[in-house]
Amino acid sequence: MGKFKTSISQIGGLFYIIKSKMKMNMISGAYSKTVSLISTWLLVIVCVASFVLMAVSSSRESAIMDELAHIPSGYGYVRYLDYRLNPEHPPLVKTIAAFPLLFQKLNFPTQSPAWTTNINGQWDMGAQFLFGSGNDADSIVGWARLGPMLLTVFLTVLIYLWSRELLGRLWALLPASLFAFSPTVLAHGHYVTTDIGAAFGVVSASYYFLKFLREPSRRHLIYSGLSLGIAEIMKFSTVLLIPYFAMVIFIFYVVSVIRDWYQTDTEARLKRFFIRGFRYLRALIVIFVIGYAVIVYPVYFLFTVNYPQARQTSETEFILGSFAGGPGPAGKTCSPVRCLADLNIWMTKSQLLRPMAEYMLGVLMVIQRSAGGNTNYFFGEVSASGSRLYFPVVYLLKEPIPVIILAISALVYSLMRAFGHARKGWGEVKRKILDYLEINFAEFSMAVFIIFYLAWSMKSPLNIGFRHLLPILPLIYILTASAWKKMVTKVEMPQSESVVKTLLLAAQAIFLSSLKYVVLVLLFFWFVLETVLATPHFLSYFNEFAGGTSGGYRYVTDSNYDWGQDLLYLKKWSDSHPEADKIAVDYFGGGSPRYYLGDKAEGWSSGRGNPANEGIHWFAVSVNNLQGAIQPLAPGQRRQPQDEYRWLTDLRPPKPGLGNVPEPDYKAGTSIFIYKL
Repeated sequence: MGKFKTSISQIGGLFYIIKSKMKMNMISGAYSKTVSLISTWLLVIVCVASFVLMAVSSSRESAIMDELAHIPSGYGYVRYLDYRLNPEHPPLVKTIAAFPLLFQKLNFPTQSPAWTTNINGQWDMGAQFLFGSGNDADSIVGWARLGPMLLTVFLTVLIYLWSRELLGRLWALLPASLFAFSPTVLAHGHYVTTDIGAAFGVVSASYYFLKFLREPSRRHLIYSGLSLGIAEIMKFSTVLLIPYFAMVIFIFYVVSVIRDWYQTDTEARLKRFFIRGFRYLRALIVIFVIGYAVIVYPVYFLFTVNYPQARQTSETEFILGSFAGGPGPAGKTCSPVRCLADLNIWMTKSQLLRPMAEYMLGVLMVIQRSAGGNTNYFFGEVSASGSRLYFPVVYLLKEPIPVIILAISALVYSLMRAFGHARKGWGEVKRKILDYLEINFAEFSMAVFIIFYLAWSMKSPLNIGFRHLLPILPLIYILTASAWKKMVTKVEMPQSESVVKTLLLAAQAIFLSSLKYVVLVLLFFWFVLETVLATPHFLSYFNEFAGGTSGGYRYVTDSNYDWGQDLLYLKKWSDSHPEADKIAVDYFGGGSPRYYLGDKAEGWSSGRGNPANEGIHWFAVSVNNLQGAIQPLAPGQRRQPQDEYRWLTDLRPPKPGLGNVPEPDYKAGTSIFIYKL
């Protein structure tokens, strides 16, 4: 009887345990569903808000410089399957942008010399297509920008999905929000340029490549190859993914060898690790083959169908005529770099190879342009040679201060943890490094790409603007969120012989952790406020280190501040100032002053002198042109005296200080300065 009661008691206890676990599972399941629902809706709100901010900014801005070339070239690809325009950039973003234009009745000037005879007549074609063929330029630009804006939203979602795997649902919202509300992202996310495409390509290709390394399968291998191919037709800087993938898979292989070395029999090591290395190398080659054979080649094949082969050859010869010093003497072997150009020209003569020849031409054009630099104003001088400090300085001036604080504190915290482990001896350090690489290999790989990409950017003389760093911003945000999660969730409960002291120390630890949460929340809302206050002038945004958006031009211009986006604001100013019956306009950008201002606009340059001498008493100038004309030149740089706007600086001398220009009477937007003469 006693045994029977004991059995009943045990069964009852078992049922109680099962019931308790079921309740806990139900509670856990309900909590998980709630968190999932909340995070999903918050992500939707973030994406919608980001899209609305981009749309508001887009509706108030004219075409920027690069859109004048990208929009007509994209239309030529999808409408005529002809790649004669803008071979310097891959087609995907331009194609996405041009797709909505197929459903409109547009006049595309195919009889213009810019299309029929000129070599890469992208700028003339853009001017005629947008402003000289009876089309509604604002409608074309607006519809073309829809694709890049959606691509920006998709990238925000992808950042969230990757971060969710690494950090959890709620913490994944932090890097997604930092990206979605970044003034730089909101600026370039609504333009028809390749910068957001490059960021999307880097993130998606890296995500699927690392996923394949972590969970090797045929499906992940195919996804990795496809995502790499998509990245390669976004922007040519994504070619850097090829050496990056090789570097990462080598490190992954070395870590696996170190991990398994002592668990493998001595006589089996050579065979086992050779086979493993061969499989990794084979997988890498397959990924490259999938990317180029399944994505890059077919896309370029499609868009060169109606591009006459003879014309492709002659235009390639012309474009690469000066590449690496030009063709060598007859009968002599070309230099290694020049051989690439000669190979490219030879490939255009093959019907099978000419799609890849067009892709290769774009890569070589980027190399050629990078070697030549980009003349612009930066920190007190005008130069074409670039500066190694350009990107670090521009990052510190254009990234919102709260984000800089988040990123730097995350970096300091991570370095302190690393140095803390280093003091424990080599054996402990080795173990910690292996543990870190096995658990956090994705984060390590992000850091590798950031360092690799930043080093390459700083070495290049092509200082084209903060937008060039867009591919690494998502990775910086993910790593920042990861470090902050460790900082605020790790609460060390100290022990003491005294109960009271233990409680006080525990309360102190909890308080410090809570304080970190408060700081994080305050920094995030400061960041969002910065973005809201910058609306709609996201391109010209500068943080308080640079004196805010109104003063950023004193430090750097070009696509950091003035890309021609404010022509609609000049029209609005002109409409509200009827006394300005004639305006001399020196404009930098993709718009047309005559299209918006009609006969009131008179094209101007420094060489024509003071417009007042011709009866024009209003002068509007893009600050990018003005800075390039009046600021000091770097050693070796040349500029004609008549191009220096001396008549303006004689009338209104700039105030002392870095990058100051004559104080304008009015501003159209942020970048067009207006003077009453």
